[in-house]
Amino acid sequence: MERFRGYIAGLGTASGTRLVVGHWPESPFGPFTDVMVENRFGSRLLLAPSEPVARYVSSTYSFDAVDVVPVSACLADGRLSVDGGPLRLSARLGAVTLLGRLLQAVPAPLAVHPLWLQAVNPLAGLIVRGVRTAGTTGDRLEFYGVRSIRRLSSAQCSWNGRDLGPLAPVNPPVRFGFSSVPSRPQILAVTTTITARNAVQSKGIRAWKTAFTRMPSPSGPIPVRPGSTQAPNG
Repeated sequence: MERFRGYIAGLGTASGTRLVVGHWPESPFGPFTDVMVENRFGSRLLLAPSEPVARYVSSTYSFDAVDVVPVSACLADGRLSVDGGPLRLSARLGAVTLLGRLLQAVPAPLAVHPLWLQAVNPLAGLIVRGVRTAGTTGDRLEFYGVRSIRRLSSAQCSWNGRDLGPLAPVNPPVRFGFSSVPSRPQILAVTTTITARNAVQSKGIRAWKTAFTRMPSPSGPIPVRPGSTQAPNG
C-alpha cells in the first residue's frame, strides 16, 4: 500500500490544453511534482522529474508519451507556480469552495479511509461530474481522499514560450485514469492511496481496517516521441 499526500490542481486553458498538476510533499519517492498534459486533440503527455516517478506514474495512468524533465513547484502565498521542461505555470488560488468546507468537516482518518471512499464513490460523480473517489487502473486500486478544495481564480500558462491563453474549464474531461478532475479550475488537498488489487483480494476488509488507524497540427494530433518535450500544446 502506497500513500501520496499533497495537492492536485486541475485547469484548462483557452487554447484547449488541459493540465493536472500533482504536487506531493510526501510520497514513497520523496517530495516531487509531476504534470499530466492533454491537448485539444486528446494527445496525453506526462512530465515527470525522474525515471522512477515516470515508470510508476505511467504504469498507473495512460499517456501517449512520457518526458523526464526537471519539474519544480512552489505552493505558497496563495499561488501555485510550476516550472517543468517547456511548461511555465503561475496560478492564483481563490476561496475554499462550499464542497471544500464540507469536506473539511469530515474527520481526517475517515476522509482518507478506503472503505469510506469506496462507499461515497457513487455520490462523487453525481456531485462533481467525471470525478470518482475509488476505482481501478490496471492491476491497482486507487482511492482519492480529498480534504479541502480551493478555486483557481486566474492563471498564466505557456508552453515553449507560447501563451496558452487564460484560464478555462477542464472540458472535455481529461482521460489519464478512471477519474477526471472538476471541470471548474480548482486545487484539491488530497491523500491518494494505491495498492495492488490482488493484495486486497487476498487480505480482505480486515487488512484495510488494520492498515488505516504534444504539438498539434490543423489536421489533428501529432504523436509525441518520448523525451522530445514536443508536448500537447493548444
